[in-house]
Amino acid sequence: MKLSYRTASVSDTDEIMQLIAAAVCEMERLQIHQWDAVYPARDVIAEDIRRQTMQVGIADGRIAVIYVLNQDCDEQYAKGDWTYRGDDFAVLHRLCVHPAFQRQGAAGDTMIEMEDKLRQRGVRAVRLDVFSENPYALRLYRHHGYRETGTADWRKGRFLLMEKLLGE
Repeated sequence: MKLSYRTASVSDTDEIMQLIAAAVCEMERLQIHQWDAVYPARDVIAEDIRRQTMQVGIADGRIAVIYVLNQDCDEQYAKGDWTYRGDDFAVLHRLCVHPAFQRQGAAGDTMIEMEDKLRQRGVRAVRLDVFSENPYALRLYRHHGYRETGTADWRKGRFLLMEKLLGE
């Protein structure tokens, strides 16, 4: 599958919310109780779009994947034993593949694309948190070289804090 990426626009909002709803249904089917009607809510997505921090991956004329990059992190990120201590890092949020495009390499391709873009911008590290009960996300991030730096506990349970240093 070939994905093309661009910054999300306001006109994408309904399709993004449909992607999230489909992903929540799939996660629930798999007994992964990570997202729900509370998070990620439409206002969170609208703010991502307004700030131009959400990217969409397009395949077959549809939004197949979304993700957000910024430097926003919850205070629980202070629990992380981060290797990189500088300011030029990015935090990955809300990476989500529509179920119709899952198990086709979309998440892996997106990780490679995202990391390449960050390297080109001089970003030195990527941080993220991942739900400890989502084996698919854990496998993806570990496969792409992310290492655990700590834990955070939020409304849905335990999350692992992870980091990857981006080479020159």
